[in-house]
Order: sequence, then structure tokens, then C-alpha cells
Amino acid sequence: MALGLLGKKVGMTRVFDTEAGTSIPVTVVDVSGNEFLQVKTSETDGYSAVQVGYDDQREFRLNLPKRGHFNKYGTSPKKLVKEFRFESDAEIPNTDEPHPGAALFEANQWIDVIGTTKGKGFQGVVKRYNFAGQPDSHGHMMHRRPGGVGAGTWPGRIWKNKKMPGRHGVYSRTVQNLKVVQVRPEDNVILVSGAVPGHKGAYVVIRPAVKKTALSAS
Repeated sequence: MALGLLGKKVGMTRVFDTEAGTSIPVTVVDVSGNEFLQVKTSETDGYSAVQVGYDDQREFRLNLPKRGHFNKYGTSPKKLVKEFRFESDAEIPNTDEPHPGAALFEANQWIDVIGTTKGKGFQGVVKRYNFAGQPDSHGHMMHRRPGGVGAGTWPGRIWKNKKMPGRHGVYSRTVQNLKVVQVRPEDNVILVSGAVPGHKGAYVVIRPAVKKTALSAS
């Protein structure tokens, strides 16, 4: 895995490609405030990783172990902390610059975006699991209901993991192979093609694409 950034979803807009005469929908991700916290090596921790923190937090909201962790590495408390792992210590990037920014990525680069989807509340099986539902014709009274759920004989109960109505949304999802349309280091924002999971203000993780590693101008 390569080094990535933590960010906050600002919203969506569009960018015009004057040469092609097209409008590209993009998601604006604010990546300002990323800060290196800890470098883990095979010798000291058993694996290679870089810990990155994002979005300042009030110190009184943290317990003492977390306060001590941030104080140890001389950084302000953060709301979000993530690790980016590497195959070996040789792949660990230079962390002398404590604030990695939008310049870590470049235009036309393929990336993966990890986020948490919007919450949908309590939903039925049609919306939650894409059930077809019961017939809609006259005389039927179970249009969007799940139908029979229990066994008529042994064991005479509902099995675990049966698809039933319930809370929907707030799932961790990874959208792969999105393209960086623009990078604006002066604003510390990245414009990503298409939509990414989450509501406005939601946290996301941006990393170089796992399945596509090369840059593409197409």
C-alpha cells in the first residue's frame, strides 16, 4: 500500500473540459490539516506503517492515553487517525515534512476512496436488499413485505442472518478506480471524478488505486 490522505467531503460541483466540450461531475475533498503522527517499523512494531491524523480535536474530549499519544509525537489532538501500511521499511516515505497535502496526488491519477455511506434509517426489505416484493395486482395485501421467514417444521425458528427489515446505511464502502480531475494545493483540495460515499462533511480516506497504479490522460 502507498501513502494516502485523510479528508472531508465538501460537496459536489462540476468542471468543464473546454477541449472535449464536456462537463465532468466532481466531488471536492478538503485534505488540509493532515499531519504525520507516528512511524512504525518492523524492528519496533513488527510491521511498517505511517500513522496520519486529521482534523483538530479539543484536548478535553480525549482520555489520558490518547492525550499522551499526541503529546509524545508533538502534535495537536486529532479527531481521525489512520494507518497506511507498507510491505517493508524501505517503502516508508519521508516524514520530515509534517503536513502532507494535496500535492501528494496529481491530476489524472487513479485513486480509491473509502467512506461511510449515508444513514437511511429503518427500511423494509425492498429498499434494504432489493427484494422484488409480492404481486401488486388486486387482491394481494403484501406488496412490499418479505413473505414467509420461518420454517414450518424443524427447527421451527428464524435462522440467523435472515434478510429482514432493519437499519439501513452507515456502511463502510470503498469506491475504486476514481480519477483525480484537479489538484489545488493552494486550497488543499482534491477534485475527484464522480460521487464518493458519505454526506457533506463526512470523513473519507484517499489512497492510490490498488488495481490501477498508472496515470492516465484519457
